[in-house]
Amino acid sequence: MKRALAGLACLLAATAWAEDFKFDAAEFDKQPFEFGGYLELKTDRSWLRRDGSFYKLNGLARDTLDRNTATLKLNAKYTQGIASLKLSAAAEQRRDQLISERSSRFDEAYVSFKPDPGLTVDIGKQALKWGKGYAWNPVGFVERMKDPNDVELAREGYTMLAADFIRNFADDGGDLKTVAFTPVLLPVGAQTNQDFGQPNHLNVAAKLYLLYRDTDIDFTWLGQGSRGSRFGIDFSRNLSSALEIHGEWARLQDVEQRRIDAAGNISSEVGDATSYLLGLRYLTENDTTWIAEYYRNGSGYTESQLTDFHRVVDSGNPALLARARQISPAYGRANAGERYLYLRASQKEPFDIVYFTPSITLIGNLADRSYSLSPELLYTGVTNLDLRLRATWLHGGEHSEFGEKQNARKLELMARYYF
Repeated sequence: MKRALAGLACLLAATAWAEDFKFDAAEFDKQPFEFGGYLELKTDRSWLRRDGSFYKLNGLARDTLDRNTATLKLNAKYTQGIASLKLSAAAEQRRDQLISERSSRFDEAYVSFKPDPGLTVDIGKQALKWGKGYAWNPVGFVERMKDPNDVELAREGYTMLAADFIRNFADDGGDLKTVAFTPVLLPVGAQTNQDFGQPNHLNVAAKLYLLYRDTDIDFTWLGQGSRGSRFGIDFSRNLSSALEIHGEWARLQDVEQRRIDAAGNISSEVGDATSYLLGLRYLTENDTTWIAEYYRNGSGYTESQLTDFHRVVDSGNPALLARARQISPAYGRANAGERYLYLRASQKEPFDIVYFTPSITLIGNLADRSYSLSPELLYTGVTNLDLRLRATWLHGGEHSEFGEKQNARKLELMARYYF
């Protein structure tokens, strides 16, 4: 309760800070109701790896798996005076030779109040985006993890009370151009934000943003509650019109890691971890965009710990397989190891083929030298329609992360129509 009162005090006390701003009539020129979204149809084929650990655990007994997916994404916004209602919903149906699934959810559903250009208060379910990383965000303490294989994929938000207080100093002529403060109250209960952590906590988080000498800097913090306390810092700066550098650093306390040893014994250890990221984005003269990031996952498994898991699966012992299956979600999550490299290159309209963008993405585990490689072709020449063809190869030796995945390679075709 003390944390709740402290957080609400931050929201109220900073209101006076925003009073220095002037009325901006442009904010009221927009239409009161906005609606849009897309319909996406995707078909893919996966070639399975029979000797992979996750193939054995899932008991597929087949060489390929074909899947068809239909996704409907709807976005709506209604504005009346200083208040606006924002909704983002998704419905999806997936079908393959094994199962047919349907799912629906609200990614976001919140009310936003903006009594002044320097003050916004949001109440409801929203997806915050903290951090400067492209594939990973170690400082994203109040958001769900990105999928580095599809960084643009919409993510479900959390129910919270948040605010943004912004102060501009651009006219003062000093090195500090902008300051913004974002306090967050995030409750966890039996029916609210259950997957965030331990229930019956009102979690308090905050972000302080500075634009200092053309460098974007964020200080982020999450108090002790449903998760262990954590704090971090990130930055982004354009070194030239073509080169940008960015980084993140986070310190996490009381992180639980469950693991299994080569004998099949499952244990749990709680400790502190440090994660960080360093990356750059470079645009060449011929419109090739390069993105490179190094990521150190402080709460990930070492190479030997990953090897122990795969050895348990290889044993074929039914009792050990049952234990490995029990803990497999932790080992099978995206980037469960410690050190990674992300590299992406995309070329805009090569050979003067308009609306055509090919790209290729590499995600590598630097410890065991396994990797995934994904070339992609994107065409946007038809109004409101995106067409994408993407292939993925997963390569690695025995007991390596990508070498033990369920898929050996995958081919997918996607059509997305915007409305």
